[in-house]
Amino acid sequence: MNESLDRRNFLKAMSLSGAVVIARPVLSARAEEASPGEKWRMRLSTSSIHFMGLPIEQACERIARLGFEAIDIWSAHQGCPHLDDVAKRLGAEGLKKLLAKHKLKLFAFSVYRGGYERYAELLGEGGGGVAVRGSGPACKPEELTSRMRQFIEQLKPLAELAERYNSYLAIENHGNALLCSLDSFKAFVDINKSPRLGIALAPYHIQSLKASVPEAIRICDQQLFFFYAWQHYSDAQQLPGVGPTDMIPWIRALADIRYRGYVNPFMHGHPEPDVMEKNLAISRDYLKDCHKKLKNKGKNYGS
Repeated sequence: MNESLDRRNFLKAMSLSGAVVIARPVLSARAEEASPGEKWRMRLSTSSIHFMGLPIEQACERIARLGFEAIDIWSAHQGCPHLDDVAKRLGAEGLKKLLAKHKLKLFAFSVYRGGYERYAELLGEGGGGVAVRGSGPACKPEELTSRMRQFIEQLKPLAELAERYNSYLAIENHGNALLCSLDSFKAFVDINKSPRLGIALAPYHIQSLKASVPEAIRICDQQLFFFYAWQHYSDAQQLPGVGPTDMIPWIRALADIRYRGYVNPFMHGHPEPDVMEKNLAISRDYLKDCHKKLKNKGKNYGS
């Protein structure tokens, strides 16, 4: 990471709440930031919605059996029952016991349905992590800066809530949304001053614009809180190693920015659990192979 980027991020942290210096905290559920010269370690999570037809206990069991280190638990998008079930039946202590049983870490809650406020306390008491949500409607290019500034201003109460519950809020890019293009990423990271607010990057939507995923990663830089390993193809080909995208450049870009979160293979669609598990195993092995190839090339890409 170059000196100008380091300075930019330091000044952003300083600018929050006037002259008070607030250093960017390290998420308890994210990898600790590596120092310059220290090798970057790729860590893998996946999303509970891949097993939405199973109870959360069985989803955790399968995800752990596949060797993933962490989990992203979904609220009721497409009817996924997991997060609401955790909230109503298990509570924070029950969730911690479940994850400990399977040696999983809590990476994220995806709260596209229900919103962050509904699950903020549960996320914090469950150990803290990232809450993932969308942005807002698309706008004309000439309105981008003002609309982005307005959007981030509206998120301030949620950033304060994240501070209270030792969590982070990640805004996902999407087609026909405010956070969509590379220019919108630039606007976001330039305007955002909160260390509790960042981006959940979905390459699926970047590819649909025929834009560069590695460039998007590098624009997000230290404001990248969540990364979907997800390609713009249909059915299981959305997954790494199942579809044709070469993701080595993606992993290289993540290593270059010292990404501190988990790499999360992802797809929309609901094949039956055994088929899903088989395809996620392919994705796991493929991503590890990408990282191994970078490691063999030297630099600071290996663990």
